[in-house]
Amino acid sequence: MRRKGWIRPYLMQLRGRIAGIALLGVLAAMFAAALMFTSGYLISKSALRPENILMVYVPIVGVRTFGIGRAALRYAERLAGHDTVLQILSRMRVRLYRRLEPHALQLRQRYETGELLGLLAEDVERLQDVFLRTLFPAVTALVIYTAAIAGLGWFDASFALMTGLYLLLLLVGLPWLSLRVTRSQQLKIKQQRSVLYRTLTDAVLGLGDWLISGRTAEFTSRYEAQERETERLERCLNRWLRWRSLLGQLLVGLVMITTLVWAGHQVEDGHMQPTLLAAFVLVILPLMDAFLPVAEAVERLPLYQESFRRLDAVPGGEENDSGTLSEEEEHRFRTAARLRADGAVTIALTNVSSSYMNADSGPQPPLAVAGISLKLLPGSRTAVLGRSGAGKSTLLKLIQGVQVPLQGQVTLNGVDAHQIGDAMPQLIAVLNQNPYLFDTSVANNIRLGRPDATLEDIREAARRARLDALIESLPQGYDTPVQEAGLRFSGGERQRIALARILLQDTPVIILDEPTAGLDPRTERDLLATVLETIGDRTLIWVTHHLAGMEAMDQIVFMEQGRIAMQGPHDWLMERYPRYRSLYRLDCPVPPPPRRLKQA
Repeated sequence: MRRKGWIRPYLMQLRGRIAGIALLGVLAAMFAAALMFTSGYLISKSALRPENILMVYVPIVGVRTFGIGRAALRYAERLAGHDTVLQILSRMRVRLYRRLEPHALQLRQRYETGELLGLLAEDVERLQDVFLRTLFPAVTALVIYTAAIAGLGWFDASFALMTGLYLLLLLVGLPWLSLRVTRSQQLKIKQQRSVLYRTLTDAVLGLGDWLISGRTAEFTSRYEAQERETERLERCLNRWLRWRSLLGQLLVGLVMITTLVWAGHQVEDGHMQPTLLAAFVLVILPLMDAFLPVAEAVERLPLYQESFRRLDAVPGGEENDSGTLSEEEEHRFRTAARLRADGAVTIALTNVSSSYMNADSGPQPPLAVAGISLKLLPGSRTAVLGRSGAGKSTLLKLIQGVQVPLQGQVTLNGVDAHQIGDAMPQLIAVLNQNPYLFDTSVANNIRLGRPDATLEDIREAARRARLDALIESLPQGYDTPVQEAGLRFSGGERQRIALARILLQDTPVIILDEPTAGLDPRTERDLLATVLETIGDRTLIWVTHHLAGMEAMDQIVFMEQGRIAMQGPHDWLMERYPRYRSLYRLDCPVPPPPRRLKQA
């Protein structure tokens, strides 16, 4: 499937509803025009002091009918319009999430937090205005314009032509001028707001550090300067909007004066009853309400284009909005299910090289992994060591199929890791240093590992993670809210909840990506002991900076500058590599013998 646009697919899917909404808008505008026409006629007729109320009874009924009908139609149009747009907005958000999901492990490399908020909140949200503030008003104005000119042509063709030119200025001329004037200003305001998004998000996330550094005044002054620039741009835009509104009202006044002069001549020549004079003039007001919003609708086009550009820049291949899996996705999940059913997964890396980013990201940065060959047998325990920047994280991304190697191949039982794609969680579970806990119950956070798990399954996973006693001591037990980002629990407790989650996931391969970083030594030892005890015969890949616990590993891979510098079991490395021996003794020093007290 090729990548779709962000408007046309939804127009096609909901074309019947959208046509109905446009029809309701046209009918509401026509009822408003009929209301003013009938009201003008009723006022003029009543001014002639009719001898009997029955002589104006039909206009009275018409006023009531058109008044109630206009309100009902307008409400129905707004209700149907917002309901349809909310459906479209929901589908857009799901679609954007599906685009972002395959790149979850690299979002921080691709986007800043403020940019993600802009994509999710501003750009997708703005696209609802395409329908509510641009498409629906433009269609309504076009239909009303056609109907009005046709209706006036029935009375007087020359007057209809002249009025058509005036209305064309409102429908095309003024919007075109407004677009020319506001295009650059709109884009500048949007870019400036994006800067404010990033600055404010960055400041909120690092608020504690700003306070500790004593530089809050510097941040405040910088943010206020950016805000003042945004306000200056908005003032310039608002100034033009006021002028545009004045020009629009002057054109409306010109149309009304022209209509008044024409209707007066028609009455004078006897071609029209005097009671219709006010009716023809007053009908202009509701019709103009359909034309004036077009200028505002058109001037938003640059904002829509910018939002389309940002959304299209989100990486993603095939797209499927139907809610069902595509053939390729079904193939991936069937492959992952087959590998999982085998139980024994062999991971093989053959002469693999890769950079810090994907191979399709433009000019290639230096290699993070260079010519690595490695084989991880089922049930083996492998530790990957190395300083920061040695290539450990890139190695994990290659194994998980998130990153495509520039050279070589990464396979699971002979299947290319990247081809498994988003079905990889069936095979590999990851416990990293910052597992995220959602603002819901403990049970739901553990159930994330397997959505169909029963409460007994969750209890068993918590017991294996040595978390059951803590949870059962809480007043609400497994229904205890973890609060935002898991703040209800300590760092070690959050790691155990995440461990219970991956135990419930029950995958043949488990990756530990420095899960003890930031924990105190005792909590670190306890957590590692729990992990090594509970994983059973699953394949373990443990990425760490520390050498504590290396005795329990089947093999140790020491990486340096993207290559394997040392490889083998702990005892063998201790014997053959003085450097490893020195590093181990530095990280795990032998405690000195206890001092004996001298005899008195």
